[in-house]
Amino acid sequence: MKLALIGTGLIGGSAAAAWRKSGAVSHVIGFDIDADSGRAAERLGIVDVMAPSIGAAVTDADLVLLAVPVGAMRAVFNDVAAHVAAHAIITDVGSTKVSVIEAAQSALAGGTSSSGSSFSLRRFVPAHPIAGRELPGVQHADANLFRNRLLITTPTGDTHADAMGQVEMLWRSAGARVMRMDAREHDRVFAAVSHLPHLLAFALVASIASDADGERKFGFAGAGFRDFTRIAAGSAAMWRDVCVANRTALGDELRRYRAALDELQSAVDRGDADTIEHNFELASRARRRFAPMLDAE
Repeated sequence: MKLALIGTGLIGGSAAAAWRKSGAVSHVIGFDIDADSGRAAERLGIVDVMAPSIGAAVTDADLVLLAVPVGAMRAVFNDVAAHVAAHAIITDVGSTKVSVIEAAQSALAGGTSSSGSSFSLRRFVPAHPIAGRELPGVQHADANLFRNRLLITTPTGDTHADAMGQVEMLWRSAGARVMRMDAREHDRVFAAVSHLPHLLAFALVASIASDADGERKFGFAGAGFRDFTRIAAGSAAMWRDVCVANRTALGDELRRYRAALDELQSAVDRGDADTIEHNFELASRARRRFAPMLDAE
């Protein structure tokens, strides 16, 4: 199988490496607007060759993997649609699904590419691997990144069962556990357990970094601060796009969280130990209860 990898970052690079390792993919042609990332992907053997354009990358591909920030998806889909072969399967690794599906529907609603091939939404499989690392970049790519991790597909009414089955088989070959989910439900859930935590970690680190004595404060930070803020080392551009793309669901979660903070603010100001302890006990019991799920490797 020939893979066109559009976006040679951590997740895309890890997927290509995993599929090559499993034998599911035999040849990888890449494209990235960041020339340094592309050269690194070639040097690491994650791609066989970098193409000069998206069109050149996808023309002869059997599978197209879009591993770009969700804010770039619409433009990328338009380029892919103009050149992709009729038999090719298109999939993605975006952290939001409704916006990506809308971008695909806009570009792939039916037509003919510049090469004369017809394409269809039936060959598009929306997907989201629940895996990653705090440091972005293809230099951190790992063929084992998805082992025992969850991979979510969010098929639409247009998605063909054969295309879905092939994409899910690829992710299983990388060691992932596959499940299906409605796209809107996906975005609502991940606004709470992924997008909001990233926003909070970025906000806390930025707040301290902007303090006049921020460097001194960082010098005293311990394990709790490290664990809470580890994800703030991630890609600012990627998470900016996620927050904007999923702004409705994320906004709802952020308002709920701010209400909880307001309650704690009031309790702290009053010295209300009972309210503070009640909130902490609720959180502590929940964290211990779900520890086997949250801490599983």
